[in-house]
Amino acid sequence: MRYFAGLDVSLEETAICVVDENGILVKEVRAGSEPEAIIAALQKVGLPLERIGLEACSLTAWLHDGLRQAGLPAICIETRQANAAMKTMPNKTDRNDARALAQIMRTGWYREVHIKTRQCRLWRSLLVARRTVINEMRSIENVVRAILREAGIKLGTPSRTAFADRVRERAGDDALVMPLIEPLLTILATMLREFARLTKQVLDIVRPEPICRRLMSVPGVGPITALAFRATIDSPDRFRHSRNVGAHLGLTPGRYQSGETDIQGKVSRCGDELARTALYEAAHTLLVRSHKWSSLRAWGMQIAKRRGMARARVAVARKLAVILHRMWRDQTEFRFGKEPSATASRAAA
Repeated sequence: MRYFAGLDVSLEETAICVVDENGILVKEVRAGSEPEAIIAALQKVGLPLERIGLEACSLTAWLHDGLRQAGLPAICIETRQANAAMKTMPNKTDRNDARALAQIMRTGWYREVHIKTRQCRLWRSLLVARRTVINEMRSIENVVRAILREAGIKLGTPSRTAFADRVRERAGDDALVMPLIEPLLTILATMLREFARLTKQVLDIVRPEPICRRLMSVPGVGPITALAFRATIDSPDRFRHSRNVGAHLGLTPGRYQSGETDIQGKVSRCGDELARTALYEAAHTLLVRSHKWSSLRAWGMQIAKRRGMARARVAVARKLAVILHRMWRDQTEFRFGKEPSATASRAAA
C-alpha cells in the first residue's frame, strides 16, 4: 500500500493529512511549522510515504530543505494549481487544505516548483532589500515635493544625491515649511547612505561571479539585471528550451481560447516580478541609451517604429531573457551581429 501526505503550512502550525493510494484518509495531525517538528510528526505516523506535498509559500524553501535532508520525499507544488484543487472543498480550513494537498499528491495532478539554492535566495533577498529602500526613498521625495508645492516652490528634477541640497536652497528661508521637511531630509540622507551600502554588496557579488560577468557582456545588462537573472533562474538546466524562459518570467502574451473565441491579451506578468522588471529596464537602456549597433537593438528599433516603444521594450526584454539563458547554458559570449553596409541599408529603406 502506498501513502501520500499533504502539508498545509501556516506561520505557527502545520496541518498534516495522510491518505492511502485509494484516497482513504489514514491520519491527521498538527505540528509546529519547523522542520524538526514536522519530521517528528511524520515519523510518528509510521507509514512509508511516497510523496509529501507543500504549497509554495515564504516558509516552503526552509521546510523543503529540512525534509529533504532528513530523507523525506518532499515536493513543493505551484500555488495556483493547489488553489484550484482546494476550491473544490466546501469550507476553507487548514484541515481541508491539507486533505486537498494529500489528494493532489495521490493523483499526481501537480506541477513541481523548483526550490532555488540558499545562495540564490540570499542574492534575491539582497536585491529585494535594495529595491525596497529605493521605493521608500521615492515615496519620501514625493511627500517633500507635495509639501513644497503647497508653498509655491517647485524643485525641478535634481538627482537623488542633490535632492536635499536643492530643497534647502529653494525653501531654506521658509520658517514654516523647513521644520516639516528637515526630518524627512534626515531620513533620506540615512536611506541614501544605506542604499549605497546595499548597492556595493551587489557589485562585490557580481565582480567575481563568472556567470554574471558573462551576462553583462550584453548591452543594456548591468550588475543588477545580471544578478537578478542569475538568482531567479538558479540553474539553466531547468528549462528544456531557452524560449520557455520568457514565458516563465511573464513576458509572453496571455491567451484565452474557447470555441470560436481566440483572444491574445497582454503579457501574463506571472513569475518573478523582480527579474521581469530588471529585464524591462535593461531593454529600455539597450534601445534608448546604448549607441553601439547590434542585431538585437536593430530588431527592437524596427518593432518600435511599427508598434511603438512600449511594445518594443517588452519584446526586447523577452528576447533578452532567451539570449541570457542561451549564453549561460552554452557558455558563450553575446554576438553583436554584422552591421549592414550603408548601401544595403539604403536599399532596405
